[in-house]
Amino acid sequence: MGVPYKRIMLKVSGEVLGGGAPGIDAKTVRPICEAIKKVADMGVQTEIVVGGGNFWRGRDHLDIDRSKTDSIGMLATVMNALAFSDYLEKAGVPAKVLTAFDMPKVAELFTHDRAIEALDAGKAVIFACGTGNPCFSTDSGAALRAIETGADVYFKSTNVDGVYDKDPNKHPDAVMYDRLSQTDILKNDLRVMDATAAALCRDNGLHCLVFNLNDPENIVRAVRGENIGTIIDPD
Repeated sequence: MGVPYKRIMLKVSGEVLGGGAPGIDAKTVRPICEAIKKVADMGVQTEIVVGGGNFWRGRDHLDIDRSKTDSIGMLATVMNALAFSDYLEKAGVPAKVLTAFDMPKVAELFTHDRAIEALDAGKAVIFACGTGNPCFSTDSGAALRAIETGADVYFKSTNVDGVYDKDPNKHPDAVMYDRLSQTDILKNDLRVMDATAAALCRDNGLHCLVFNLNDPENIVRAVRGENIGTIIDPD
């Protein structure tokens, strides 16, 4: 059976990679990599953007200059990207890390051509450093890289089942949406992703799917087009 996507962007937060604690949690990361291996075996190219919150959260360090704390956060994503690439390789998925600014002894600098060449060679590509600029989240980095490289969809993984009208961890009566537009996200301040990422997706026609990564098999289900999570249309 065919799948609806040739190339996907998967955003994985640092908090997920840490299993809710500082550092990298192997028991959490390995099943995610095994799911990505299944996706690769289906002939789907995978791009990944990782956050850095398991090592550094800028909002916890408001006494540090914003530009500097964001730069530290970008470095944290490099640590996650390198670790994640190793777990992918061990799961049987060739991987390449591309960074948003020069770190020649660590990984190659992102260019469109390098990313496409690696994807077409069957490698999962992990983008580190977000956009490479302060004041932008890794959500925006994922949207930007997905658009630049022609991804068919942006999978934003979370610790809840989809997009709700309010925080389901705090409000038991919260209602999950099956489908929304990015305009709905912006107008209603739903905060499933930052406003810059939402606007990028809206303005460039990129569809999103928000789903729960507590079960890594949801990645495979999403690639198959199964009815999980919340679909966010560009408009």
